[in-house]
This record gives sequence, structure tokens and C-alpha cells, in this order.
Amino acid sequence: MGFTKKHIFDEQQNQIANFTKMIGHPARVSIIQYISQNEDSNCNNLVKAIGLAQPTISQHLAEIRKTGLLKQTVKGKNLYYSINQDKLNECRRLINDFFVKTQVNCSNTVSSLK
Repeated sequence: MGFTKKHIFDEQQNQIANFTKMIGHPARVSIIQYISQNEDSNCNNLVKAIGLAQPTISQHLAEIRKTGLLKQTVKGKNLYYSINQDKLNECRRLINDFFVKTQVNCSNTVSSLK
């Protein structure tokens, strides 16, 4: 793995990059969608529903968990996952604000050129 220079970017820029990197893989998007529709899903449910191998699903779950988007509940020997809605709302606001501010900046740039 290469050295990153995350320290030169602000917290918001790093948060946006981390979240978009996490949802930048179709398997992770599929996992999030499945869990949002089937609360308290375990890895076995995801393997059956998505069709990827268990180790692959586990690796993707670990990447999603890094962002805090998933809650885990232990029942017996199994881990069950649900969406952390507070984190989901935080990520949604962060991404939305980024695009709104970018669009406003673009509009201001176009206006100043006229």
C-alpha cells in the first residue's frame, strides 16, 4: 500500500473520500441495500442473497464497518448487521452539502465570466 497524505486535507474532505470509497464497489452497495431491506442480516444471509463467497462478503463488511455505517449485534455465535441510521444521515448530509456547494461554486464562476 502506498503512503497517503490525508493529513494535508481537512476532516470533511477525508470523510467524503472515505465514504465514497466505501460505496465505490458494487458489492458493498449491494450489501448496504440488502441490509437496509433486511435488518439483522448475518453473513450467511448475504452470501445467499448476493452470491459472493463468505470471505469476500466478510471483507466487504469490514470495509463498510470502518465508516461506522453498520451496527453489529451478537446473537449466539453469529453477528447480525443493521444500518446505523445516524451515520447514514451524517454521510448523506456530507455528500449532499459537497455537491450543493460545488454546484453553487460552478454557478458563481459562470456568472463572473459573463
